[in-house]
Amino acid sequence: MSRKVHESTFASFDNTKLFYRAWEPLTDTSSKKALIVIHRGHEHTGRLHDLIDGMQADDCWAFGHDSRGHGRNEGPRGYAPHFSYLIKDLDNFVSFISKKYDIPIQNMFIVANSVGAVIASTWVHDFAPPIRGMILAAPAFKIKLYIPLALLGLRILNAIKHPAFITSYVKSKFLTHDKEQSKLYDQDKLITPQIAVNILVGLFDFSSRVVKDAGAIETPTLIFSAGSDYVVYNEPQKYFFDHLSSVKKEHLILEGFYHGVLYEKDRHIPFKRSCEFIKECFAIERPYRSLKQAHKSGFTFNEYQTLLNKQRPIYMDLYYLILRFLMHTLGLLSNGIRIGIHAGFDSGLSLDYVYENKPRGFTLLGKFIDACYLNSIGWKGIRQRKINIKVAINSAINDLSKQNRPIKVMDIAAGPGRYLLEIAKEHQQTDLQVLIRDHDIKNINSSKEIAQGLGINNAQFLLADAFEPGSYQKQDFRPNIVIVSGLFELFSDNNLVEKALSGITSVIENNSYIIYTGQPWHPQLELISQTLNNRDNHRWVMRRRTQLELDQLFQSYGAIKEKMWIDDWGIFTINKAHIKK
Repeated sequence: MSRKVHESTFASFDNTKLFYRAWEPLTDTSSKKALIVIHRGHEHTGRLHDLIDGMQADDCWAFGHDSRGHGRNEGPRGYAPHFSYLIKDLDNFVSFISKKYDIPIQNMFIVANSVGAVIASTWVHDFAPPIRGMILAAPAFKIKLYIPLALLGLRILNAIKHPAFITSYVKSKFLTHDKEQSKLYDQDKLITPQIAVNILVGLFDFSSRVVKDAGAIETPTLIFSAGSDYVVYNEPQKYFFDHLSSVKKEHLILEGFYHGVLYEKDRHIPFKRSCEFIKECFAIERPYRSLKQAHKSGFTFNEYQTLLNKQRPIYMDLYYLILRFLMHTLGLLSNGIRIGIHAGFDSGLSLDYVYENKPRGFTLLGKFIDACYLNSIGWKGIRQRKINIKVAINSAINDLSKQNRPIKVMDIAAGPGRYLLEIAKEHQQTDLQVLIRDHDIKNINSSKEIAQGLGINNAQFLLADAFEPGSYQKQDFRPNIVIVSGLFELFSDNNLVEKALSGITSVIENNSYIIYTGQPWHPQLELISQTLNNRDNHRWVMRRRTQLELDQLFQSYGAIKEKMWIDDWGIFTINKAHIKK
């Protein structure tokens, strides 16, 4: 008996139409469980039929979409504007399936092959979806490039030409010993050997990030490695597995198997274990640990302690010493660095300068230094965070407007609050009101000046401590959109976070929204901790909160995440949570 298959399209985050297939359960079409299956690079969902049957999850729906530039989608073959688009496509696909078929994401399980496994693991790392688990078959964390300096050459080509394309060396004989499967692969006209250079380079960069930061992942995981893989290296797969924080995890090396482990001659071996693993994961009542005490022990706590106390090689200490010296001498020619040194690089004044993004300084050298400073990856991410938070706020405004409710927006620690005042300006002709809260009178005064310059009269200002629960109850303003932007990232202690959440939930209206930011990953944590000072003139040392930890904290106060935005580098997240009291 075969599954009934439906074919259609869905609109991704940028409204691009992507093709997908849905396989009905064999036992009960009212099932509220699903497999999300992600095909390999170059391929498409038409090759997933036998794989889905092999999983023997007869009581589950199964869904898969053709990646951009693949299968029955339009556009150049093997191309997407950025590798991050593939992760965002997966997130939007899962959300679409959850709504259309009324299947909770908590009842979904991921099965992903090769490049698809990189997409899946990055999605799990960045978005922290509460799925049941995932199977990663020969994840392409590091592709074997047999030409010396090939990656460097690809980076150069990507820098000078976009889009650029290459043809993959991978042939069916490198994927499987099964002659029939090899023949099917060679005859499939929808399989494209072409891949865009930016996607291949992105695959390397995203893989490196997620492997190094595997400790942020708590999802139950089964990894299959091919014992005779001519396409990808197995060592990163082992490192990834060893560093996963998942309570349930398993790594099986399939001796003699080629890269296409789920299409191999003896594929019944991984199929059998996959079937068992899926059932085991659905049987677990609580697949994720509570991370509310992560500031006291665990992955990011250990990293934080290392940043505070790490004994580095002498040459690294010398490097940071020279860098600090240059920042406090030549760096003072830069307006941005000077503001950061005097007010703190994490201060509202410093962030406001970064948002403006206009290089200024004393002399041409100072302006050049300022331009380099403003163009650092962290500040680029911050500016994208501002764009994303405006999108999130407007999304919440639209939702409330459909209910004909007056809009009342509060930022609990706004700094100068330029972005929120700009939103107030855009909605000045409506009944929207905003409340700018901050603990620093300088920021409040600066915010008032900005409001005056914008000519708005729908903003209120309050000098108050975000971590003092009683301060919320003293205010008359009762918001239905609360913003927590860039605040919790500055404090390691989750007890402080809970104090703020207690205050927020004491004043927020029922059936409202909380917009909160996160920083689940940052490539310059050590550099920042050794060279930049915070608003208290101490070393700016940050403890990251994984996205799962952050979401759990808000969930414990009734705020359930509905939507998330993230920059292309995977640094800053914006989360829109719905709260019902």
